[in-house]
Amino acid sequence: MKTVSRKREKHSNRKIKLILQYFYGSKRYFICAAAASFVTTALNAVTPQIFRFSIDEVLGGGGYQYLEEHLWVLSLAIAAVAVLSGFSTFVTRSCTARAGEDFAKNMRDSLFTHVQRLPMSWHDRNQTGDIIQRCTSDVEVIRNFVVTQLLEVFRTAFLVGISFMAMVSMNRKLAFLVLLFVPVVILYSAVFYRLIAKRFTKADEAEGELSTVVQENATGVRVVRAFGREQFEMDRFQEKNEIFARMWIRLGTLSGLYWGIGDLITGLQVVVVIVLGAVEAVHGNMSVGEFVAFASYNTVLVWPVRGLGRILSDMSKAGVSFERVDYIIRGQEESYGEEEQQDKNSCRNEKQLPEHMDIAFSHVSFGYEPGKKVLDDVSFSVPEGKTFGILGGTGSGKTTILQLLTRLYELDEGVITIGGIDIRKLPLPWLRRHVGMALQEPFLYSRTIRENIAASAPAATLGEIRQAAGIACVDDSVMGFADGYETLVGERGVTLSGGQRQRVAIARMLLQKAPIMVFDDSLSAVDSQTDYRIRNSLKERMKGATVILISHRITTLMGADRIMVLNRGKVEEMGTHAELIQKEGIYRQIYEIQMSGDDRQKVKPGKPAEEGRWNREGRQERKIGAGEPMEEAR
Repeated sequence: MKTVSRKREKHSNRKIKLILQYFYGSKRYFICAAAASFVTTALNAVTPQIFRFSIDEVLGGGGYQYLEEHLWVLSLAIAAVAVLSGFSTFVTRSCTARAGEDFAKNMRDSLFTHVQRLPMSWHDRNQTGDIIQRCTSDVEVIRNFVVTQLLEVFRTAFLVGISFMAMVSMNRKLAFLVLLFVPVVILYSAVFYRLIAKRFTKADEAEGELSTVVQENATGVRVVRAFGREQFEMDRFQEKNEIFARMWIRLGTLSGLYWGIGDLITGLQVVVVIVLGAVEAVHGNMSVGEFVAFASYNTVLVWPVRGLGRILSDMSKAGVSFERVDYIIRGQEESYGEEEQQDKNSCRNEKQLPEHMDIAFSHVSFGYEPGKKVLDDVSFSVPEGKTFGILGGTGSGKTTILQLLTRLYELDEGVITIGGIDIRKLPLPWLRRHVGMALQEPFLYSRTIRENIAASAPAATLGEIRQAAGIACVDDSVMGFADGYETLVGERGVTLSGGQRQRVAIARMLLQKAPIMVFDDSLSAVDSQTDYRIRNSLKERMKGATVILISHRITTLMGADRIMVLNRGKVEEMGTHAELIQKEGIYRQIYEIQMSGDDRQKVKPGKPAEEGRWNREGRQERKIGAGEPMEEAR
């Protein structure tokens, strides 16, 4: 029991600490709102006393002749209290709004920054729609409770104190009777608190699943239309929507039951006060003015006390939302903090940074899931300024090599070095700035083509952008659009063809001017002729750069200084194109398959493939140089 209690206490302290953290810059507004709220409560407590004084002392002949003749003075006093109360309410609402929005803004900023720094393994385990739900709706629930409902708790406690003291001064017996209703309301509210918390958790999770369905459908709209899955997606959405609606209907039913019982209890409290108060007044135990004032205090007290139940209900929702938000906060970030500082001081820490850009993988093993290796004891090296090709089937681990090189995932076994330095010792921002990536399925923002290319170098001029686009052989295509580089692309670049998206991504990577460049099958969506043109354009640009080419095309890899063939996560073959083509291995098999038909090059035993090209009749057409792309012989 002590252990559970300590855990709860520790968790509560964590909540308080985080809440105070997000109040940074807005505490003064919250304090101002609290002070104004207390002023409003105090002024509301004055009004019943004015009624009592008017009835008992003025109208009852208490000797206040001037007030008897000038009743407007009392009316003016009530009006003045109302004006002051209205002004303090205005201050309360204004400061609350400012404090609330600042609080929510700080929380959203913190969450978004944290999500940016969470490792890819965390993103793999969590759905995008659910992350969005936690960072928006759940933040709003927390904001509403912390800034509005929490302030209401303090105000209600203050109001109960003032009202109870005033009631005791008028009739102690009736005051204690009214006080008995307070724990009853709080007790039944606590019971509903637990029930509502459970149902709200399920409802919130259902909303997260619904958001995920919408997000996936919106981002995958091309796949939906291409395969005629509209009806399937509609049925899927309706199923999740029905579950979501059912959850909230149950929650609404429970809330309705709660408010119904609340109305019964508060109504009973009002009846008790009126009946017993009238009896007390008739028997002379309290004056008529005191009876009116007592009834007024009871009316003022009923709704805030009853509101405690609503606050407890909202607290249950806020508790669930906090757990969901805290799940993100507790996610272990990639180690940025120390590395960013190290990167800022890189000029003073040059000994810790590579002096050259050769890459080495030494006995690297990795698996996305425990016990399932995607890479198994992979070793290779890429000297600075050389081009290294990687060939392999789907699932052989080609892309995983890129993700490990940029530390999107951390190694299970082995070591990866750049310039002889373990990449885990390098500043992460420095590493990712010095390794440029062009992916097979590039992501483009819903912005202009110019902004998409300049994403890697925001300060680049249009001339530099066009130069990079020219090397990527996409400049002519862009200039063919009506708005040129100011052409807006749709979400994820859906308004561009697959080849155009890949070439824009290559231009973006080239603009980065990274000394290490990785092409992850980034020319798969372009035709062979364009592929050849791009590779020729890149030769000049990539001089001195360390290049890794990942591709399914033999023609893309033929010019590499060294080629590695992966098979089921293991290194199957290694060598130059000329060496691999003479072996009876996977590389040669793929080569013969890809060069079928008119472009097939028949390999004779013991004779290098690059000595000639053979047509269907077996006649040699012409000789081509070693490593020369096949299109060049056309």
